[in-house]
Amino acid sequence: MSKDNFVELQTPPLPYYWESGRSEFRVGDRHPNRRSFGIFDLIIVAEGELFIGENGREWSLGKGDTLLLLPDDEHYSVKPCEQHTVFYWVHFEHLIWRSHAKEGASAKSFLNPHLIRIPKQISLNDPESAFKLMRQLLELTVGDSFWEEQSLLARLLALLESESLNNTSTPATRLAEKAAFYLQQNFRKDITNELLADELHFHPNYIVRCMKKRYGMTPSGYLLEFRLDRAKKLLVSSEWSIERIAEEVGFRYAPYFTACFKRREGISPLRYRKSIQQ
Repeated sequence: MSKDNFVELQTPPLPYYWESGRSEFRVGDRHPNRRSFGIFDLIIVAEGELFIGENGREWSLGKGDTLLLLPDDEHYSVKPCEQHTVFYWVHFEHLIWRSHAKEGASAKSFLNPHLIRIPKQISLNDPESAFKLMRQLLELTVGDSFWEEQSLLARLLALLESESLNNTSTPATRLAEKAAFYLQQNFRKDITNELLADELHFHPNYIVRCMKKRYGMTPSGYLLEFRLDRAKKLLVSSEWSIERIAEEVGFRYAPYFTACFKRREGISPLRYRKSIQQ
């Protein structure tokens, strides 16, 4: 699946639920045309077939198909429904988003950011799970179910992301993820490419290629990033010395840790701690 088939949401902040509904179209009905709608429109077809376009791309959506329409673009009906059609829809907002098809806003730096990758369009392997979540959303009392609404939206987006990962997973991707898991579990150890190869039973060069394709970095680069992220959390949540934090996250020498941290963050660990505590 090509990169322009995903929409990336940098979190925090989290996607914010607005409203949802269930629509029934008779033969000849059309989905409304909208330009710069301002919020995301997620469509999940439960029955029949829906024909929708967005910025020159067109889709024919059947049962279990989803489509995520973007806030700032134009979407429109390609042609009328040819059969009785039922679909669920969810409107949600996100302040920082980026489609691979276009550049969006730059994200603020957070201590523990996450990137949600929602498929632009996908055919669900288990559509009933999505239908169940939608029915639960529609059963909530309007205006009095804030936390339930946000929770169900998060579960729905997680379902789409999970299905997408399962559909696009390859042996190389699975090896890269297995390597990443090993690095996370053993980040305090002195891990070389040869040690990783022995643990995973693959040639080190192949593991490097898989990691670069999946994460955009080598195993050693991934390990360094993970250690520095752990260090940032400890700088904020503890009063440990720089030397102790360096040792805790796997650095043998505190000066080397400081140099690596400053190279990535632009300031020393001590200055970073002071800037957060102000």
